[in-house]
Amino acid sequence: MSLPFYGWEVTYDDDSPRVELGESQEPKDSGVYTMYHGTSIANARLIIANGFKQSSGGMLGKGVYVSRDKRKAERYPLHNNPSDRVALELRVRVGRVKRIDKDNHPMQYTWSSQGYDTAWVPPNCGMKAVPSGLEEDCVFDPKNVKVVGIAKAPSHVQTELQQLVANSLRNPSGGDAGAASHGGGAADVCSLCKRKTQQGSPHIKQSCWGCGQNICTLMTKHVCPGHF
Repeated sequence: MSLPFYGWEVTYDDDSPRVELGESQEPKDSGVYTMYHGTSIANARLIIANGFKQSSGGMLGKGVYVSRDKRKAERYPLHNNPSDRVALELRVRVGRVKRIDKDNHPMQYTWSSQGYDTAWVPPNCGMKAVPSGLEEDCVFDPKNVKVVGIAKAPSHVQTELQQLVANSLRNPSGGDAGAASHGGGAADVCSLCKRKTQQGSPHIKQSCWGCGQNICTLMTKHVCPGHF
């Protein structure tokens, strides 16, 4: 008896960190995730060339402020004209994560001195410092944040900035978050399943035997178009 094939959905019980994570999902310790940072055109050039620098302060203290919600990054800098806003795509190694989800949290400013690498503010948690309700993270060590792409930029500088990022990835100057970037290293990322791969052992990609789409057999979900 033969059965038609229309796709699959699985749940992994391992700890292999995925790069794509929803805004409301809590990051796993030691995970490497896609995040975003909004800045000006001039600062984007500096960050791409030299890496991030730790801010002197903020709602979570010192660190690099990023978000898994691209919409949030696209709003910054808040007081700049939209023609001077750039959203950088990042690979972020979060290390040990502390959830900060209320005003006057006892570790709101001290998490980094108590063994945590990243503070995570979940979306819609009610903190007055986040009136937008959008997810936010603060990464203490700038070396754990690496620019890997341009998520959004004014059309007149987009090509220039994309070229700067490409040059930076070909000639990395620091930041171990780059190990999960497009440039290779100890841990790369499969473009289809968004799971980490080991150097020299890429995932097997093939055409789906049901619909012909390009798939990785480690994808958590695939549905053949037109059947569901």
